[in-house]
Amino acid sequence: MELKLVKIEKPEMTNFILGESHFVKTVEDIHEAMVNTVPGIKFGLAFNEASGRRLVRWTGTDEAMIELAKKNAL
Repeated sequence: MELKLVKIEKPEMTNFILGESHFVKTVEDIHEAMVNTVPGIKFGLAFNEASGRRLVRWTGTDEAMIELAKKNAL
């Protein structure tokens, strides 16, 4: 396994989770889990596809957090 240091840009008081998955539906599953667990939660989520067209899939409940997630995904 190759480990890399990745710079994350975020406001100081913002929680940030970085994870890895091999299943594209993960974005939908995490979104559903978060909105069903924490009413009114504000978050952004982005997922980089590893093959094919290598799209960045994204979702969330807060436009600024979604943009932050997309920016850090690239």
